[in-house]
Amino acid sequence: MTPPASDSTGMKTPFVLACALVLAATGCTKSSESSSSTTTTSSSAAPAASAAVAPAASGAPAAAGAKTIGFSVQNREAQFYQDMESGMKSEAAKYGYTVHVVDAARDNAKQQSQVEDFISQKVSAIVLTPYDSQAIGSAIVEANKAGIPVFTADIANASKDGKVISHVASDNVQGGAQAGKLMCAALPGHVGSIAIIDEPAVTSVQDRVKGFRQAITANCPGVTIVADIDGGGERAKASSAMEDILQAHKDLKGVFGCNDDSALGAAKAIQAAGLQGKIAVVGYDANPEARTAIANGAMYGDAIQHPDQIGAQTIDAIHDYFSGKTPPAKIAVAVGTYTKADAGK
Repeated sequence: MTPPASDSTGMKTPFVLACALVLAATGCTKSSESSSSTTTTSSSAAPAASAAVAPAASGAPAAAGAKTIGFSVQNREAQFYQDMESGMKSEAAKYGYTVHVVDAARDNAKQQSQVEDFISQKVSAIVLTPYDSQAIGSAIVEANKAGIPVFTADIANASKDGKVISHVASDNVQGGAQAGKLMCAALPGHVGSIAIIDEPAVTSVQDRVKGFRQAITANCPGVTIVADIDGGGERAKASSAMEDILQAHKDLKGVFGCNDDSALGAAKAIQAAGLQGKIAVVGYDANPEARTAIANGAMYGDAIQHPDQIGAQTIDAIHDYFSGKTPPAKIAVAVGTYTKADAGK
């Protein structure tokens, strides 16, 4: 940090004289360097006990309390990521870490720039929930070159470029299978035509749809998937996609939304068409709004993730790495189910 102008002008002569007088007895030490990631400034002449908690000027971790973790989240407005952030910060506090969170706002270029900012800030580790799983590789490479460990949460790096220490996420194949079982249970006689509101560019969604399809084949082979439409993970787009599906498939019996915005968007279109209760809607996440929709009968059920646990286990993996351990390359968090029966609990 550069000292204020007054420190190097009006006070210059007295300061030099003071140093000259003190130097003979004790020496005059420079204490203007500080880490950009913390507000703590310490003198190089500080006692050893103080040095143990002071940040290194280079950004290299000096101790647990000095470590700052940069977290670029793809969409901070989503309840899921808010819960993940909460779990991450709560767990980080146990170790004395600081988590600096920035919102990529579903913009790959912005997220790439945020990684560059983290590198210039010399954070101790970077956590990403990539918006574009393929394109994020180049940013991860830059962090690798800077010697900063990278971790991913919820969404993995699908690029062949860049090294990620650990990926922490729901077991999305297992979670998709849970959603598939819910769909089978929702359909009378376990037969009928169903659709998927998808977001195929996202790796976690790819796994959910894979697990969903596997569960449908294994548990209710009389069910046919007649449409798989990209809803972009957004409610308005999913609602529009659902309207198109309803026009093309008049006998539709169910729809799986790859996240709750997709499911809630589909439910809105179904309700507008006067078909609520006739088409089963299954979602993924079980956020508060989806739980209300399930309690009210607008949705049948959800696969329920635990984003707070994903956040906490990401910090645990980072702590293991800082401690010289090798965390698993993949850490899976189990997914459960949520139906109307759970609403009153």
